[in-house]
Amino acid sequence: MHTRVLTGITTTGTPHLGNFVGAIRPAVLASKDPNVDAFYFMADYHALIKSDDANRVEASRLQIAASFLAAGLDPDVATFYRQSDIPEVPELMWLLTCVTSKGLLNRAHAYKAAVDRNIEQQEDADAGVTAGLYMYPVLMAADILAFNANKVPVGRDQIQHIEMARDIAQRFNHTYGREFFVMPEAHIEEQVATLPGLDGRKMSKSYDNTIPLFEGGTKGMREAIMKIVTDSRAPGEPKDSANSALFTIFKAFATPAETQAFEEALHGGIGWGEAKTVLFERVEADVAPMRARYEDLMARPDDMEDILLAGAAKARAIAGPLVETLREAVGLRNARHRRKVADEPAAAAAPAAAPKAKPPRFASFREDDGSFRFRLFGADGEELLLSRSFADPKAAGTLRQTLATLGGAQAALESQGDRIVLLVDGAVVAEGQSYPDEAARAALVLRLRTALDVLAAVTADEAAAKAANKAAG
Repeated sequence: MHTRVLTGITTTGTPHLGNFVGAIRPAVLASKDPNVDAFYFMADYHALIKSDDANRVEASRLQIAASFLAAGLDPDVATFYRQSDIPEVPELMWLLTCVTSKGLLNRAHAYKAAVDRNIEQQEDADAGVTAGLYMYPVLMAADILAFNANKVPVGRDQIQHIEMARDIAQRFNHTYGREFFVMPEAHIEEQVATLPGLDGRKMSKSYDNTIPLFEGGTKGMREAIMKIVTDSRAPGEPKDSANSALFTIFKAFATPAETQAFEEALHGGIGWGEAKTVLFERVEADVAPMRARYEDLMARPDDMEDILLAGAAKARAIAGPLVETLREAVGLRNARHRRKVADEPAAAAAPAAAPKAKPPRFASFREDDGSFRFRLFGADGEELLLSRSFADPKAAGTLRQTLATLGGAQAALESQGDRIVLLVDGAVVAEGQSYPDEAARAALVLRLRTALDVLAAVTADEAAAKAANKAAG
């Protein structure tokens, strides 16, 4: 069973080493877990709460996207998108706003902190507090609930927001009488390192004490590392590794053996200047290959745009149907629905069961040249795949049986030109229709995986039923 994990990254600045160690690297590693359905997005709507510098937000969106891709995130595996490319999110935010109590929002940590600061300074309690800051928890809830994420990796200071998302989801479910939303859980990654900055405090843009990840190149990283504050112990004097920012950063990149050697060098009296050089060389060994990819991506913004729009198409294929269901639930229905109800008063009094959705299906046919092929149709009747030609109908039937039990996660799907193809044992056995638009191809991949999952479930149910009948007979 897949666990859907969702993380947002606010686009208010240039990624630094702390972002890489604390967010980017663990996210990329998690996305490679076959049991994880990873959703990573750039929270650019959230950025507008914190920054009114349009150029900074624009640059940050590109830099963060390029950083994740350079670090190894595969957009064909993870769903990688910009928050502002998903119109279902702000629509869902409004639906949730209408069931969210003001008292709940009054208790949000960020809002309370702003009010407390104003009171301490003898200002009006809400001075400088925007509606955006006040509504931040509802927007975060919409980010999570639009995709029914199971787990949300957060720091301990963000746990309250996950609890509020659960409260809002439960209130909506209760108000409209159905379990529309699953309850998300906060996932605290205790093992993820928090890096100190140049002054020893947590590395943060707020303190202006960061070491840039890619921007500024090799020279910028070296110069930043050389500015790390150390104590006054001279070369030859033992250094305290436990309280050394240099050692903490080194440990986040090094192997256990390298870490032990560096710690011994500090205890043995290595000079701070030499220790900084050792730290720079170790970090640069990991960062340099990624920086080359980053710079290549930043030089091709059109390609990144295509990747992000394809990610948005994948995300909207999930959020869109959910929000459409919610619109129906709250009464924002098509006028034809009302006419149909008026024409069928008996149905209004006792609603009939919803018609059972048809599963995806195969349709075999024979070409004029005598060869055999088949098509895979989705539940909505759309053609998703056309098989290659087979001279032997048994070979075509064998492939159909294979696809009927394959499941979406195991399907080898890739883009070749303007088509999505399906491979079995490395050979192309079927292909989709022509889609010049990359976002449309990404959406097709999602529909294909869903259809194959449904087929596998139906096939398993049929096999179980046959086995039960055989046992009963």
